Amino acid sequence: MICLGIESTAHNIGVGIVNDQGQILANVVKKYSSPKGGIHPREAAIFMMENFPKVLKEALDRSGLTIDQIDLIAFSKAPGLGPCLRVGATFARYLALKYDKPLVGVNHCIAHIEIGRLSCGIKDPVTLYVSGGNTQVISYAQGRYRVFGETLDIGIGNLLDHIAIDLGLGFPGGPKIEQLALKGKRLIDLPYPVKGQDIQFSGVLTKVRKIKDQYSPEDIAFSVQEHVFAALVEITERCLSLLEKDEVLLVGGVARNKRLRQMLETMTKDRGARFYVPEFDLCDDNGAMIAWTGVLKYKYSGPDKLEDTIPKQKERTDEVEIPWL
Repeated sequence: MICLGIESTAHNIGVGIVNDQGQILANVVKKYSSPKGGIHPREAAIFMMENFPKVLKEALDRSGLTIDQIDLIAFSKAPGLGPCLRVGATFARYLALKYDKPLVGVNHCIAHIEIGRLSCGIKDPVTLYVSGGNTQVISYAQGRYRVFGETLDIGIGNLLDHIAIDLGLGFPGGPKIEQLALKGKRLIDLPYPVKGQDIQFSGVLTKVRKIKDQYSPEDIAFSVQEHVFAALVEITERCLSLLEKDEVLLVGGVARNKRLRQMLETMTKDRGARFYVPEFDLCDDNGAMIAWTGVLKYKYSGPDKLEDTIPKQKERTDEVEIPWL
């Protein structure tokens, strides 16, 4: 079985092609960016509509397949930005109807976990999922992925983007904050965002906005990373201890940050656990993760009815049944 997956939850339009053995045959992503601010949902949706045909063609060309050789269409059904989700769902329905292919919608957050488990060859980790709109500590229990800690306000990626915009760096901001932080030397006192087993970033953002003219951008970036990443490592470590597991998986766009990887690797080594993170291109939002999760869902649940493919902007990770584990 060969599945074509469409990713369109935020600023990436992606098409991935994966077979049921977990082999990634193609994975093409094109990114929307804005020099003045964050993601403008309508503009991002227009960007996706304009670029989807080119991304689809490139993915098929790379795989050496034609659309007729695709057995299944999968798309990111939830969660995400409404206009962007609707673009992906519309293209997925069009392909499924035109070429008479079964169709499945998958949860974007779960897709990050599944591509991580596949690429790293692991079965039952504690997962730290860090992206623009999501920050969660997750592990499987009794038929679902359960959330053992999460952001109470904004995701870690959104925090870094907001700070980058305030510093005049544009969007996306995470990679720019990471590069600035390498030059920082002074650790500025910032609010520590841990709230029990959850996390809350708004206090850090408020403080940075008050002091951004008092310190260098490099020291601000360095201090933000040290504070918020330490908090993420803390709640991950507590979950690891509580569940008595020995694997930690880092997924999501912010998983590309080398400093966060370093801190998690140090923690897991100290605890005698193992640390895993997918390759860079599989950390970012991509179509391959949607395609692979589509394969898993289809094998256990079959295709979705067309009326059940309406996007859900706010579907949670722990609302979805996971029959394949």
